[in-house]
Amino acid sequence: MTETTKTREKSQTESPRKATRKEWLGLAVLGMTSLVVAIDLFVMLLALPKISQDLHASETQLLWITDMYGFLLAGFLITMGTLGDHIGRRKVLLLGSAAFGATSLLVAFSQSAEMLIFARALLGVAGAMIAPAALSLIRHMFADPKENARAISIWLSCLIGGSIVGPLVGGVLLEHFWWGSVFLVGVPPMVIALLLGKKFLPEYKNPDAAQLHFPSVCLSLAAILSLIYGMTELAAYGWQVLPVVALLVGMLLSVVFVRQQRTLPDPLLDVTLFKKPAFTLMLVAMLMNTMFPGGVMVLSTQYLQLVAGLSPLQAGLWMIPAMLASIIGFQVSPSLARTIRPAYLIALGLVCSIIGLLILCLTNVGGGLVALLIGFALFNLGSGPLVTLGTGIVIGSVAPQRAGAAAAVSQTGNEFGFALGVAVVGSIGAFVYRMQTTTLPHELSADATHAVQETLATAVSTGRNLPGKLGSDVLSIARNAFVQEYHTVALLSAGVLAIIAVVIVVMLKNLPAMAEKN
Repeated sequence: MTETTKTREKSQTESPRKATRKEWLGLAVLGMTSLVVAIDLFVMLLALPKISQDLHASETQLLWITDMYGFLLAGFLITMGTLGDHIGRRKVLLLGSAAFGATSLLVAFSQSAEMLIFARALLGVAGAMIAPAALSLIRHMFADPKENARAISIWLSCLIGGSIVGPLVGGVLLEHFWWGSVFLVGVPPMVIALLLGKKFLPEYKNPDAAQLHFPSVCLSLAAILSLIYGMTELAAYGWQVLPVVALLVGMLLSVVFVRQQRTLPDPLLDVTLFKKPAFTLMLVAMLMNTMFPGGVMVLSTQYLQLVAGLSPLQAGLWMIPAMLASIIGFQVSPSLARTIRPAYLIALGLVCSIIGLLILCLTNVGGGLVALLIGFALFNLGSGPLVTLGTGIVIGSVAPQRAGAAAAVSQTGNEFGFALGVAVVGSIGAFVYRMQTTTLPHELSADATHAVQETLATAVSTGRNLPGKLGSDVLSIARNAFVQEYHTVALLSAGVLAIIAVVIVVMLKNLPAMAEKN
């Protein structure tokens, strides 16, 4: 046996490098940054009613305040991942952490709705620098497969933990301080991440990284924002020239973007992946499944505060069971997938979500908190199988060397789906609310009438300043209109999820369970 052969056999039998204390401390830094990004979403939802009142934001502006972060985050995920391959993933992560902390200050002290929308856009770009860099560093830091799986699990737990910590922290701060205080929560952790990141995080670059095509980045963002602007404005104000033009421009730019990607040697989006039926079907299903939780979650937080009259802290506490149900769904689904075929398990989960949405329709102005608690929890519980199994189906449907691109498209679709849901579903809900508030007392002034028809938050603020019976009548009309909006969105979501469940069973029923594969 030659020396070369001995060396090769020895290298093959060597165990993967074990992580040291430095790597685990580095993971704590990565988990802290991810926790802050997750918390930001949930405190934003709780703060919306106060933002609407203090900044006099319209329904459309509230949608943009919520959505701009998600759209820019989704739009830059792949871009920032490629940038990290070029200049270093630790460098991108630390730049993103610094930008996130600084932009959080800008968000907190915004003086107008327009300023807040702009600040949220910057925050989305900063958030896009954190997520892909963190996951890439984890894969590099933990070479041992078992340690790598454990590290990713810890990192994901930090993301999920934000859904529990966010409502609590946001509720306490909104109870005692102004709405901007909830966004200051992310500043100290990001400063700590900057100080510790250089010490405990390794630098890593990909020498074979694909070239970043900036025209593709600009073209994709222009297409997305044009489409969303057109849809939200049409839903808010009806058929007008500018929204229609924006929609047409967005569709045209989308066609140009797809054709451009087909000709590039290193495309921003590998459109050939969509030739795989399982890939396309599950990607669309997951996008829809993240769309409707976005719209339902926003409306649920507003119901708790503006209809049920709960404080921000109480509203946050009422949201926690639904977040815990979501975690249970994520943890239980892989175990059930060992014996139940993915298509049937996903469909059963979607049936659970549909039942939850129908229970949400039992809410009313005079009560319904228990219905919201149970319905929202079942809705989140049922999403577990689709989220956990869908990603595996997406990545498993392509060749191993293209798994990275498939994962990037899947993550982008999830982020984009949530933001799209808030925009589209929220716009539909806003249209229903306006239709339900067309008949108001004649004693109202023109300004008061406009305020009542704009949003529930401005209606509540206006109604409380009106005398006696007039104020109570206005509040009753506005709150009943919002409940109709809530029910419409829930029923629409249930119908879409039912269609998705049927299509998945028909198209993917032959995919085996894990035990069958073994």
